[in-house]
Amino acid sequence: MEAIISLIGDINGVVWGPAMLALLAGTGLYLTLGLKLIPQRKLFYGFSMLWRGRKSTEEGDISPFNALMTALSATVGTGNIAGVATAIFFGGPGALFWMWVIALVGMATKFAEAVLAVRFREKDALGNHVGGPMYYIKNGLGTKWKWLGILFAIFGMLAGFGIGNTIQSNSVADALSSSFGIPPLVTGIIIAVLVALVLLGGIKRIGEVAGRLVPIMALFYVGGGLIILIMHFDRIPAAFGDILYYAFNPAAAAGGFAGATVWAAMRFGIARGVFSNEAGLGSAPIAHAAAQTNNPIRQGTVAMLGTFIDTIIICSITGLVIMVTGAWQSGENGAPLSALAFSQGLPGGWGQYIVSIGLAVFAFTTIIGWSFYSEKCTQFLFGERSNVPFRVLWIIAVPLGTLPGIDLGSLWLVADTLNAMMAIPNLIALLLLSPVVFRLTRDYFKDPANYLNK
Repeated sequence: MEAIISLIGDINGVVWGPAMLALLAGTGLYLTLGLKLIPQRKLFYGFSMLWRGRKSTEEGDISPFNALMTALSATVGTGNIAGVATAIFFGGPGALFWMWVIALVGMATKFAEAVLAVRFREKDALGNHVGGPMYYIKNGLGTKWKWLGILFAIFGMLAGFGIGNTIQSNSVADALSSSFGIPPLVTGIIIAVLVALVLLGGIKRIGEVAGRLVPIMALFYVGGGLIILIMHFDRIPAAFGDILYYAFNPAAAAGGFAGATVWAAMRFGIARGVFSNEAGLGSAPIAHAAAQTNNPIRQGTVAMLGTFIDTIIICSITGLVIMVTGAWQSGENGAPLSALAFSQGLPGGWGQYIVSIGLAVFAFTTIIGWSFYSEKCTQFLFGERSNVPFRVLWIIAVPLGTLPGIDLGSLWLVADTLNAMMAIPNLIALLLLSPVVFRLTRDYFKDPANYLNK
């Protein structure tokens, strides 16, 4: 087993090395320039489409709003709390700058993913709309490329059980155990029951739950963070100054902080940013393919908001709280660093509870969101008959992540590696199909009024 983990570690070092980070950032930059900065320039248009998309009678299974909430339910998770803290711990304050950069170009990546997902989606034997990288590879690039879609589906199916299931239940159990003394296995069983109740209703139930829970949980966590920032308003300019300075200069050791090079700031900022917002991984377009819309560009403008909300808003709140409270120099790492920052920022220990409850809800929604992603990857490989057995296995796996003796570090390593393996087929497809995205976008924005009334 040690030899296998060591081998996976070596693979991880390659797939998350400089070449992968350059491919992710380069694809985002290429799409941004090819789209003439439309995802960034049309940000407010995207929000108007999101508001308009709360209800829809167009072709699809769930409203455009609920499609984004489903994608966000899987995206907003431990990466927004533990991931940001880890990036700062290893990369210093400058990591936040590179997280913002990858998010800005990632908006174009997420836009393109959703456009292709809707453009090349299918109806399955059950009458549901299915799509995502495996389908736009098969239908957009042709059957000779289907093997690439199969690879994506395999990696997506397996990755879900790690990053979208056992790791999340372990994070919830740990947070509730440390804050409220709840036994981890009890937490795991309760989560499994709640997940089962949601999964029984399929994508429509997932969309409804996500549409209600995601906005509430985001406002709860962001609200707590904003209170801390208002209380430490005088320290915000210095925090931004440190973020910008250390993005291009080495950060010296201070307090419990071990110091960081500029490369570390870039590497961990980009890697944790992508891990958090999933732009380029190919997961979110699986949810957007189910949206009730007759035009892929409209859903693309909604989808790109996921990266903006996840990283530019929620991750920034976490990072700035860690900076203004001075917790980044404490020597803590991961979720404990975020918990320490919130505890120092709010009197009476309320900050710790905000992080614990936020982490628990974020992780729960990630479990239900990723269940849909992995299920659709499994369905692509084995057909609709695999849906029920998959859901049973998914529910059983939830409490397994809370059992004592689980090597969380190895789980993270395997899941992180599979995430990168998902990204490779998806990024190849995005680059090859980019002319389709550019053409559809150009035609749409010549006269968007033609589409708004349809």
